[in-house]
Amino acid sequence: MKKITLALFALLLAGCASEYTFNSNLDGQAINDYFKVGEVTLYPEGTEPTVPYELKGMVEGESCQERPNDAPASMGAARTAARYAAADKGANGLLIKRCVMFDQPSKTCVTQTLCVGQAILIQTNTDK
Repeated sequence: MKKITLALFALLLAGCASEYTFNSNLDGQAINDYFKVGEVTLYPEGTEPTVPYELKGMVEGESCQERPNDAPASMGAARTAARYAAADKGANGLLIKRCVMFDQPSKTCVTQTLCVGQAILIQTNTDK
């Protein structure tokens, strides 16, 4: 019994030692883009970081309900879009200046939310 177990274990190890390649339809860059928004700290209207920072530029984010059956436009989605724009500018913070929700239908959106803010770069301990 010991010899059979040992032989099976050896076969199992030999199978793991072969040159195995893994192919996936996932794109590494797409995954990095998906998670980059998590590196941008959000500072709501009226708040600022307590440490010095550098302005990287103005950014905006939009949420649009295109059809009546779609989910309504939301502040959260507009802020997330603004955080993506801030990350694209190399920022790690976003000072939200104003978010506005439009309930009146336009040519492209049933409801729409826009957020405008400043992309900022905050010095971290690892940046020194």
